[in-house]
Parts: sequence; structure tokens; C-alpha cells
Amino acid sequence: MDIFSLTFSDSFPLMIVRFIILILVTWAIVHKLYYRKSHRRDFYFSFMLMSVAIFFLVYFMIFELEDLKTKTSIGIGIGLFGIFSIMRYRTDAMPVREMTYMFIIIALSVINAIANNVSLVELLLTNTLIFFIIWICEYRLKQAAFKLVQYDRIDLITPDKHNEMKADLTERLGIDVLHVEVGSVDFIRDMAMLKVYYSATASDSDLQQRLQLSKEDKKQFT
Repeated sequence: MDIFSLTFSDSFPLMIVRFIILILVTWAIVHKLYYRKSHRRDFYFSFMLMSVAIFFLVYFMIFELEDLKTKTSIGIGIGLFGIFSIMRYRTDAMPVREMTYMFIIIALSVINAIANNVSLVELLLTNTLIFFIIWICEYRLKQAAFKLVQYDRIDLITPDKHNEMKADLTERLGIDVLHVEVGSVDFIRDMAMLKVYYSATASDSDLQQRLQLSKEDKKQFT
């Protein structure tokens, strides 16, 4: 076979355009939104390559492979989407934030791969809308983390002095306290166990995802 006589399918140029759109949007999401807060190069690498692999896998299975053309495109797309959306790495537990980003990357890859009959304007609008919603969630919604605090001023733990306790904790901890839950109280030592919720930075959120309460700490709030 003469390699120079090979021709491309009619949908190939449009597929390249959709692929470029996907790569640009995925890079913007991963680099500008995810990586700027997390600084996790391993997930950066995984998200970008996963986006490329899923796009071509779905595209060729649905539109190019002759033995699959007779099957329902929607069924194949939904099946692949379900398989990849429940995929987890077996070596390390993936935090919730990373799982959410992985789900979004998979969704974008599938959407751009199967959008053969969708206009570029609609496709660009869909990708832009997803990026904008992620940006709002990352930079306009307050994230909350918590600290466990052994508190020595048990005179302030009563409901009528809740605001005074929040002000005292804000001053002593140097954080923006949002809410306080009172756990066990030790009147003998004048100590109370508090669960202090506050406006979190990215590092606080990542740390909170990795740490779990010990059994002893959990007993304080049950």
C-alpha cells in the first residue's frame, strides 16, 4: 500500500479542532485552577494524559472502528464514561478534590470526542461554561477547614456567649472562625474540646483531606 495515497475521513479535520479545544480547556483547568492551589505534579501529569487517552479512545471506538459503527454510540459513550468515572488508583487513596477533577476531565474528554454533530460554537460554550463554574467554586466559594482545640475558658462555651468565644478564638488562633462545636467538657481541669471551623487556605484543605480524626478525638463529638 502506498502510504501517500492514504486519505483522511471527512470528520478528521473537525476532530483535530475538537481535540485542540479539549487540550486548551483541560490545560486551563489543570494548570490555572487545580495546580495553582495543589502543586501536585503527579496529578497534573495524570489529568493531562488521561484527557488525551480518553478522547482518542472514545472517538475511534465510536466513529472510526468498523466493527463498532453498528453499535449505539450513546451506549458506548455512557459505558466508557461509567468505567473511567469509577476508576481509582489502587496504590494510594485519591482525595475527594482530585477525584472531582478527574471526573470533570473524563466528562470533558467524552463530550468533545462524541460531539461530531455539535457546532463549534456550542462546544466552545460548553467547555467555557464548565471552566467558569470550576473557577467560581475554586475562587469565589469559601472553603472550610477545622481544628481540634482544647479550650481553657469554659465560661464562654454556653450558647449565650457563643459570639464571645468565636471572637476569643479568632484573636488567639489568628484565623477567621466560622463556627464552633463544643465536645466533651472537663470541669475538673477547666478544659473543653472544641471543633473550630474556619476559612481555609489551599494547604489547609489538602491537609484536612489527608488527616482523619483519631478514635479518641471522635469520642469527644459522639
